[in-house]
Amino acid sequence: SIAATPLSIMGLVFFFSGLGFKLSLVPFHFWTADTYQGAPTAVTGYLSVISKGAAAFALMTIFMKVFAPMVEYWNMMMYIVIVLTITVGNLFAIRQTELKRFMAFSSISQAGYIMLAVIGNSSVGMAALTYYVLVYVVANMSVFTVISLVENNGGGTMMSAYNGFYKTNPKLSFLMTLALFSLAGIPPFAGMFSKFFVFMSAAQQGSFAAYFVVFIALINTVVSLYYYLLIVKAMYIRPNDNPMPTFKSDCSSRLALALCTAGIAAFGVCSCIYEWIAYNAQ
Repeated sequence: SIAATPLSIMGLVFFFSGLGFKLSLVPFHFWTADTYQGAPTAVTGYLSVISKGAAAFALMTIFMKVFAPMVEYWNMMMYIVIVLTITVGNLFAIRQTELKRFMAFSSISQAGYIMLAVIGNSSVGMAALTYYVLVYVVANMSVFTVISLVENNGGGTMMSAYNGFYKTNPKLSFLMTLALFSLAGIPPFAGMFSKFFVFMSAAQQGSFAAYFVVFIALINTVVSLYYYLLIVKAMYIRPNDNPMPTFKSDCSSRLALALCTAGIAAFGVCSCIYEWIAYNAQ
C-alpha cells in the first residue's frame, strides 16, 4: 500500500486539485459560471452532468483504492472543501438573474453534496454517489432542455423571460418545476432520497466533524430550496403583460423531457433501483 511520504502527499494534493477543477469544487470553481454562460446551452448541459459524474467516480475510486492508507490526510481537507463548496454555490446562486449562471452555481453546490458520499469512503458511499449522480443527471438535463427550448424560441436565458411562463406554456412549466423540486430535495421526488443517502453515508463516519458537515449541508438544503423556488415563482406568480408566446417543442426535446421526468419519478418511487446499485457496489 502507498505510504504517507512527502512525495505521495504532494501527489494527493495535485490529484485532488485536478479533479476538484473538473468538479467545480471551491476554490477551483471560478471558471464555471463564465463557461456555462458563454457555451451553447446544449454544451452547458453536457458539461454540468457528464464530466461532473465521471470526475466524481474517478475521485472516489482513487481515494478508496489508492489513497485509503492516507485517509487521515484527505478526510479533513474534504470536510473543509465540502462546506465551502455547498455554501459558496448556494449564496452566489441566490444573486443570479441569468439562468445558465444560476445553474452553474447550482451545479457547484450539487458537487459539494456529491462529495459527501466520498467521505463515506465505503461501499455505502459508492452506492450513494452512483444514485445521486443518476438523479442529478435526469433532473439537471430536464432543466437544461427547457432552458434550451425557451432560448431557441426567442426567450433568452434571463430569469425575467420566465415571468408568466405558466400561462402560455403550462406543460413545460410543470416539467421544469418537477426537475427543480428534485434538485432542491423536496419529497417525494428522487432528489430527496439521493440527498438522504449521501447524508447517511457521510454520517457513518461517526466523528463530530462528519456530523458537523452533514448539519451544514442540511442547512444549505433550505437555502437551495429558496433559490430554486425563485424560478417557480417567476413562472407561476410574477406578472408579465407580454409573457413568452406558446410554442411547440420538437420531437427529440419531448422525448428527452419524457425520459428525464420518468427518471425523476422512478428513482424516487422504485426502491429496487437503489437496492440494485447498493448490491453491485459491495
